[in-house]
Amino acid sequence: MSKRPPQARPRKTQPELASPVALALIEFGSIATGMHAGDAMAKKAPIARLVAGTVQPGKYLVLISGTVADVEESLKAGRAAGSSHVIDFVFLPQVHPAVVDAIAAGAAPGRAGERASRGPSLGVIETSSVAAAIHAADAGVKGAEVSLLELRLADGLHGKGLVLYTGDVQDVEAAVDIGTRAIDSSLLVNQIVIPQLHDEMGANVITHTRFGANVGEGWSGTVDE
Repeated sequence: MSKRPPQARPRKTQPELASPVALALIEFGSIATGMHAGDAMAKKAPIARLVAGTVQPGKYLVLISGTVADVEESLKAGRAAGSSHVIDFVFLPQVHPAVVDAIAAGAAPGRAGERASRGPSLGVIETSSVAAAIHAADAGVKGAEVSLLELRLADGLHGKGLVLYTGDVQDVEAAVDIGTRAIDSSLLVNQIVIPQLHDEMGANVITHTRFGANVGEGWSGTVDE
């Protein structure tokens, strides 16, 4: 007997944007080629914003946003210029705002304490590429009533991606299922749902996911009397 996939509660209908905001990212295995491709992307179409740079372990990312048509043209130029050095890419014609916020928060670790949790359950998707993590995060948060707690990209993860959802268990299960089905199975490292996250473990996850940062949050190594 086949197992039925988790069912998410229907999301509230969101108003359509007059001019959809698109996002694309290309992940390169060569830094030099990534710089060359980023330049080609910027020259190809009048994109709203381009952010590029190195990440661990020696990869190069180019992230762009703008109108759907411009981002799509720029992405094509970047993939052509990157050729065999393209590790992975993602194109989201109408990216969810939570994904944009999560990418921005990941670039500013000081904002980690501001992250909100929707519910007691935690869903984790671990991917081998940055692009796959972004794609999974967007699909999951669009498909289920969850909070996108964190989207970590490459640095401190040996180039992997990490997606964290919180919410009620059935919604988190659905988000993880939707997110993992949105990406190529070869890019999935692991997926897991913790139905009732322990308070102390939750404090570590919600505040930071980096061990060093949590050690610095008042750790003494002593036992209270």
